[in-house]
This record gives sequence, C-alpha cells and structure tokens, in this order.
Amino acid sequence: QVQLVESGGGLVQAGGSLRLSCAASGRTFSNAVMGWFRQAPGKEHEFVAAITSSGGSTFYADSVKGRFTISRDNAKNSVYLQMNSLKPEDTAVYYCAAEAGLRTYYRANTYRYWGQGTQVTVSS
Repeated sequence: QVQLVESGGGLVQAGGSLRLSCAASGRTFSNAVMGWFRQAPGKEHEFVAAITSSGGSTFYADSVKGRFTISRDNAKNSVYLQMNSLKPEDTAVYYCAAEAGLRTYYRANTYRYWGQGTQVTVSS
C-alpha cells in the first residue's frame, strides 16, 4: 500500500520558519515528480512547489518564491519543504503529492498519490 506521510507542521509566528517532511512508503518515487500543495479553509488546492525526479529542477508558486525551498532525498524516499519568512497568508493544510507529469506539475488533479496533510498556522 502506497502511503505519503507529512510531518513538521505547527504554529509559528510571522517571520518564522518551518520544515515540512514527506515520507513515502509502499514503492519508490525516485523517478517521480513530487509536489507540495496547500489548502486554506474555503479554498481549493493551491500549488506551492514541485521538484523533478533527480532534484535538478524545482518550481515554485510566485507567492512563495524566494521564501520556500523544496528538496528531496531519493535514498530516503522523502521530499521536504523548507519554509522561511512565513506570513499569516501561508496558513493552510499542506499536502505532499507524488507522480505527476513534468508539464503539469502545477495541477493538483494530475498527481496520483496524496498525503493526509499537515496543518501550518502562522500568527501575526
């Protein structure tokens, strides 16, 4: 059974940092595009960041560019999201997703596997 398990969410003050982790099990994702999405209350899934299988290319939403960094460790079958300079508008449930097309990495409905999400709350 394939599972993606996120961790690292929590409550942080504006300007602070958090590092999210996503550990995959059940199969290897070393050849898959991996991504992070977020969903605030009443809103749809929003693309945050994605990374190619080798980690050689990364992609970011304009709203997080320069503040967030996505990375992966294929030996650990894991992907990470380092979030710095957090803002209250970053408050959302953050989801790890796996296996999308390289040209559609920003579209939530193209990812095959999803984690259960981890809450990130940024206070002002």
